[in-house]
Formats: sequence, structure tokens, C-alpha cells
Amino acid sequence: MNRKELVEQIHAKKSFLCVGLDPDMEKLPACLQGESDPIFEFNRRIIDATLPYAVAYKPNTAFYEAYGIQGLNSLQKTIDYLRNKNVFTIADAKRGDIGNTSARYAKAFLSPDGDFNFDAMTVAPYMGSDSVQPFLQEQGKWVILLALTSNAGSADFQTAQDYPVPLYRKVLEVSKQWGTPQNMMYVVGATKADMLQDIRRIVPEHFLLVPGVGAQGGSLEDVCRNGMIQGEIGLLVNASRSILYASKGPDFAEAAAQEAMRMQQQMSRYV
Repeated sequence: MNRKELVEQIHAKKSFLCVGLDPDMEKLPACLQGESDPIFEFNRRIIDATLPYAVAYKPNTAFYEAYGIQGLNSLQKTIDYLRNKNVFTIADAKRGDIGNTSARYAKAFLSPDGDFNFDAMTVAPYMGSDSVQPFLQEQGKWVILLALTSNAGSADFQTAQDYPVPLYRKVLEVSKQWGTPQNMMYVVGATKADMLQDIRRIVPEHFLLVPGVGAQGGSLEDVCRNGMIQGEIGLLVNASRSILYASKGPDFAEAAAQEAMRMQQQMSRYV
């Protein structure tokens, strides 16, 4: 899905919601425990329930890798199920290594010839340009670079004041030369919404993937006020736990739909 198609979906659904598909076996509803593949069945029902309200889905690969081959099979079935839904798909893998290793990661998650064939992939930029370029070589695919994350530990390096400029600014200023607004996005946590105006001065045209609204307490209003691009929105706001585990009972999918609809209704005021 290219930028024009993504923007069209945002306007068609009046939503920029991204649903994080992070299934934890210990949290899955008891009604799924007898399924041959409870992870995929959980994802399938969540997708069906939230599809009218979401434009993107983001499986975090750790939640599948933790279960070995069976988990990776569940991930493949999930991406296969999403493929014809006209949604933007993100492999939240946070990879990044020397060039030839990054090329293998890119092939694994982004190649049309591979088992997954995601539209986009999260990438850690801290080994520099040669660790990111292999991901950008995949035609028609997106790199989503970690810039300013929502976790408390981000203060250890990303926003530390003992450098000439905070590290997240350096990441943005340097990396925006590597790709374009057509193939590169940035991760910016909703809990850092007060810094979005500064970020928009550096990368005014790039889409931002924004986790942290929902269970982590980030404000959608603050994110939109400080981070939107006029006419295009320029945001994908991710919610995971608040949607996935809105209920732990047999009505989990219906509860997920209600939470996704609530967020979409809030977002519709800005589209």
C-alpha cells in the first residue's frame, strides 16, 4: 500500500487507527483454549470485529516468535488473512544490524516472494545508514524508524540533555536523508506528544506511527493537535491492549469492536 492508497483509506474510514495484534497466550479468553490455533483464531475474530474502524494492523513479532514454529505459523496465517482486507500491514520487529544481516531481515518480512510480505517494518536506526538501507531497497515497502519511543527508559538516551542536541533529534535530522516521505515513517510515542511540534519541524511530511494511546495513557487530542499533516493526517495511532483485552470473556471480539469504534469516532473529528 503506497502513501496515496493509505491516505485514501484514512479518509474512507475517517480513521487512522492501527490495531496492534500482540496476542499473549496467558491473556487469551478461555473460550479459545480448545482451538487448534488459538492465536490465529483470536486474531481472526479481532480483525473481523475491528476492520470497519481500522486502516492498519501491526503484529509485534515477539508475541509469535515466543511460541516457536507454531507461533510463526500463526503469524503467517494472520498476514495471509489480512492480505485481501485493503489495510496497511506492519511487522513490528524492530530489526537493525550490519548490512548483509539487515538484507536478510528485509527479505524475511518485506519481500513479496517471502511468507509474510508486510507493507512496512519497524527498524532500529542506531547502527546507522548501512543498517537501514537494505530495508529501503524493497520496492514499494516502508521503513518505520524508531525515533522517540513511549517507554520510560527512552529518557536514558533518546531525550537525555547531556548531548549538543537530544538523540531523537539527531536520528530524525540524519535519517530523513536516507529515505523519503513515500517510504519512511517514524515511531513517536503518544506519551511524548508535547514534543511532536518539535518533531514536525524536522520531519513535516513524514507519517508518524504513534503508540501509547489507550493502555499507556497517551492523549489522542494532544497527538492530533501537535502532529497532524493538513489534508493527509500523517498519523497512524496504534492501540493494542485496550482493544485486544477490552473483555476476557466470550464477548471479547464485540468488546474490541466497541473500543475500536470509540477511537474511530474520536478520530473522525479530525479527518
